Amino acid sequence: MIFGPASKEMVCEWRKIHMRFKDKIHPNKKSGNEVIAYLQEKYLLEEFNDEKAFNAVYETVLLNDFYKQKLLPNTQPEPRTFILKNEGNGKTVYDLQEKMWNNCQVFIGIDLSSGYVQIEGSCLLYNEILAFQGLDEFDIENCVRVADYIDSLKKFNPTLYNELCLD
Repeated sequence: MIFGPASKEMVCEWRKIHMRFKDKIHPNKKSGNEVIAYLQEKYLLEEFNDEKAFNAVYETVLLNDFYKQKLLPNTQPEPRTFILKNEGNGKTVYDLQEKMWNNCQVFIGIDLSSGYVQIEGSCLLYNEILAFQGLDEFDIENCVRVADYIDSLKKFNPTLYNELCLD
């Protein structure tokens, strides 16, 4: 998860990771509905029916060429938005919340059409979802997405990470 301008060193590191792993990763991206099912099985979510929240997800997909290319022809984004409840497994997410998100609710936005996922309020949950969801062919060509994915696998799927390192 990136929070601001990237330094030359960061970009160089992302490119190195990309070169090392891009040919070892195969498209395995799960759909937005699969991400929602995963989250609902593990966490308590509250549907967040707010026009601004829907628009944030909708417009991110349409105004960002990287996400827009993932839409099938003649389709529009289909946002779903949630708040992660600070109960059950969600309590752990809130307890481990980074200082920059301190006292913020964890927001989850998912576009069912493109598979775009937006997490605000927890870098840890972002990494967990990225490791679960996987990458598509567009993501694999993007050094930032691959570097983020590899970092997420280290934390949430070390078995797959180790397999990728062996090849």
